[in-house]
Amino acid sequence: MWVTEDRRIGQELLPDGCYDEARGERASAYTGRYTVTGSHVDHVDGTGFTAAGDIRDGVAYHEQLVLQRE
Repeated sequence: MWVTEDRRIGQELLPDGCYDEARGERASAYTGRYTVTGSHVDHVDGTGFTAAGDIRDGVAYHEQLVLQRE
């Protein structure tokens, strides 16, 4: 589980290549698939929306979000 500092956004990267993102009180606000290439992570949600990020020094930089591993 990766969370923002204020814990309002949490993203779980599951071992089967799926992800589940909670936003505020909305559990499973976004779900979809992800792939990892080195330290780069690509996401595609159920609507086809794509997002990307990188993990550097134990911190995930996902589009405009900064997430710490919980």
